[in-house]
Amino acid sequence: MTLADQAAMTGHDDQVTSGRPGRPKRRTFTAAFKARILAEYDALPDGSQQRGELMRRERLYHSHIEHWRQQQENGTLSATSGKPAESAGDEELARLRAENKKLKARNEKLSSEPGKTRTALDIAGKAFALLEDISRSADSGGN
Repeated sequence: MTLADQAAMTGHDDQVTSGRPGRPKRRTFTAAFKARILAEYDALPDGSQQRGELMRRERLYHSHIEHWRQQQENGTLSATSGKPAESAGDEELARLRAENKKLKARNEKLSSEPGKTRTALDIAGKAFALLEDISRSADSGGN
């Protein structure tokens, strides 16, 4: 079994998953994890095999180290969690979209009710007319 097969079969905490093929879940890293890996990586000698072993053990690429080092230099390492930050406008937009979805569903439900009411009234009217005809025929047949 290759490392790729093992990575596909295990989760982040090495628990075996269902093994079904699908889109893999993107890993996210905390600021503490990034700082720990950078410190550990920088403590090892340049060009040493231990750096490669660290990268393989943590299943990381050199691009991770470069990106995190750039974040550390810019002072944005602690502010990142691997996901883009949502602004207040994004949260408001998400709330408005959810409300819009609810209102559309309610509107759809309410717009279908007059048709149901109209159909029920038509049936009631026809039933009334039938009963009226039966009543008339009973009255005229009895005299």
